[in-house]
Amino acid sequence: MEISALPNGVHAADLPLEQLAKNTKLSEAEKIGELSRKFEAVLLRQILQESHKTVIKSSFTDDSAVSGIYSDMVTNALAENISKAGTFGLAKSLQAQLIRQLTPKKPKEGTIEN
Repeated sequence: MEISALPNGVHAADLPLEQLAKNTKLSEAEKIGELSRKFEAVLLRQILQESHKTVIKSSFTDDSAVSGIYSDMVTNALAENISKAGTFGLAKSLQAQLIRQLTPKKPKEGTIEN
């Protein structure tokens, strides 16, 4: 019986935020990208939860604790999937801004740097 070796690569998406910053195997760009995506997911969760509050209560809507739990689970999964798909675009924009701030600026030609 042959057992294949486990991959040694660490994926930023698999790490919790607490371990993401301390991980030395990830580049700064990977860390910033995953942090941006997770921030986008949090924001999407809040937007989706607020939009769900506008649903008009009726005899067809269940207002039980179990319904609330499942509703939160669906909202969380939807926010994560939208964020991972990259279709919202906030994470990409935030990542570009943060990486631009991380890289040092090159002086323009003909200018004297102090």
